[in-house]
Amino acid sequence: MSHSAQAKKAIIMGATSGIGQEVARCLSEKGWLLGLAGRRTAVLEQMQKDLHGVIAIAQIDITDANSSKRLEDLILSMGGIDLYFHSSGIGFQNTDLNPDLETATLETNALGFVRCITTVFNYSAQHPEKQLHIAAISSIARTKGLGAAPAYSATKRLQSQYLESLAQLAHIRHLPIILTDIRPGFVDTPLIESSNYPLKLEAKEVAKKIVRAIEKKRSVVTLDWRYRLLVAGWRLIPRCIWVRLPIH
Repeated sequence: MSHSAQAKKAIIMGATSGIGQEVARCLSEKGWLLGLAGRRTAVLEQMQKDLHGVIAIAQIDITDANSSKRLEDLILSMGGIDLYFHSSGIGFQNTDLNPDLETATLETNALGFVRCITTVFNYSAQHPEKQLHIAAISSIARTKGLGAAPAYSATKRLQSQYLESLAQLAHIRHLPIILTDIRPGFVDTPLIESSNYPLKLEAKEVAKKIVRAIEKKRSVVTLDWRYRLLVAGWRLIPRCIWVRLPIH
């Protein structure tokens, strides 16, 4: 199959489920050429059959130290990219503070996240002739420390701060890198399917809004308007009161 030389190229990390999968579908419909990455090879292979424009797939577990090399190889196999979309993450309600759940969250949402984002940032720095857009899913959970999910809210804060730091670094180094921090509320995906969260958002609608935000080159986007109001309210609550609230 031949592809237009003008078509934009994107890699989606965490493409096998949830928001990543829906963003892949959305970009495919818009004519993007895609490289899909995730842990489940069978799902990646099926998506390559089902979606137009999937030119490469790669089985990548971002907790693996070799994932940086595998991601770099995927970028090279595609002949470079215009967009890197990071939607690979885990989270648990962990009021019992099971240390295995906490460290697993850190390994994926902190170490794995930084491993991938730095790989793409450094690749772009080596090819400054072409603008690159890095967009990643953090969460409204970054706003305050959540007692029901300590590692999750902490790592989402880290992701958000890391993206902001790299935006400043790109400016300091005069690199043509755009960074977008996407902060959704509770999205109806396998990540929270066993939880009774209110105001669940549909993954397909969230994906459409994410793609629009990317097209507009937004630096920060909170989804949706109800969560923007919720976050604004959270920020007004003093710490001494917040830590006494029974939020689950």
